Amino acid sequence: MRCRALGRTGLQVSELGFGSWGIGGGLWTDSSDADSLAALRRALELGVNLFDTAYVYGDGHSEELIGRVLRETGRRAYVATKVPPKNKSWPSSGGIAEAFPADWVVACTERSLRKLGVDSVELQQLHVWNDGWLDDPAFEDTRAALERLTREGKIRFWGVSIDARKPGTAVRLVRSGLPHAIQAIYNLFHQEPADELFPACREHGVGVLVRVPFDEGGLTGRLSEDSRFPEGDFRANYFAGRLLGETVRRAKALERELVGGDAPDLAAAALRYCLSDPAVSTVIPGMRRPTHVEANARASEAPPYPPPRLAALRAHAWKRDLAPA
Repeated sequence: MRCRALGRTGLQVSELGFGSWGIGGGLWTDSSDADSLAALRRALELGVNLFDTAYVYGDGHSEELIGRVLRETGRRAYVATKVPPKNKSWPSSGGIAEAFPADWVVACTERSLRKLGVDSVELQQLHVWNDGWLDDPAFEDTRAALERLTREGKIRFWGVSIDARKPGTAVRLVRSGLPHAIQAIYNLFHQEPADELFPACREHGVGVLVRVPFDEGGLTGRLSEDSRFPEGDFRANYFAGRLLGETVRRAKALERELVGGDAPDLAAAALRYCLSDPAVSTVIPGMRRPTHVEANARASEAPPYPPPRLAALRAHAWKRDLAPA
């Protein structure tokens, strides 16, 4: 497993990280703890050393599973978790005092440490962000809380997880030089972070965690127009109405262009695309079974796409603004 620098932190993180939303249960209805624990163990065996989680992933269940496997295996790994907004607003809304008041940030961090069963995490992230908060006087209190947690050794670094498909909402924050890492959606459909956000991250030494590289399954090549999801699964809404058919159509076009050689399937090509941007520190696909881990680990062995191919792939960018009716 190759490693990359996480910005200016000095950490060398595996370029394939473990995205653990799915193993928390809840909105992912087809996960099991037995599969999740096996997947976590297999990831460690294959050299994955960064595990991204959040308290809201099953009210701490994802954190508990990660902590359990690290204790049972005795393996050393980096853990990144997240503070949920106190006002429960996704995407971000209100002032930062409503979303991330200082005492809330501290309390949530301590709760996550208990769930994980550790004394410290490498990266704490605010789970939503809006650059307007930089001008909010209350931001200094939130920032001071993060710095105090750092001094106390409860976190080593901090960053933010950007609102879905809104990379422009964190460019000012990156340019401020304050955060150590940014987490953003980036994939063959959603290419916008490469325009302004990623260059700013490289310039200011901010690490980049890429989430949703498979567009919640749309870029795996495994969906068809007949795909259906269990009741309560968020993907039933994500691919509602005409969105499923349009996703499948676009995915097939990408398969024709990319599958072959170093990319045995579309999922491998999707990971290769994300890893081709030098600003990216790690890609954190959701992995709920050992087979997912093994396939993704193989995909990370491929070289980056050359600039001409990346330029040609711009034609596949898609804003997913199709009305679902």
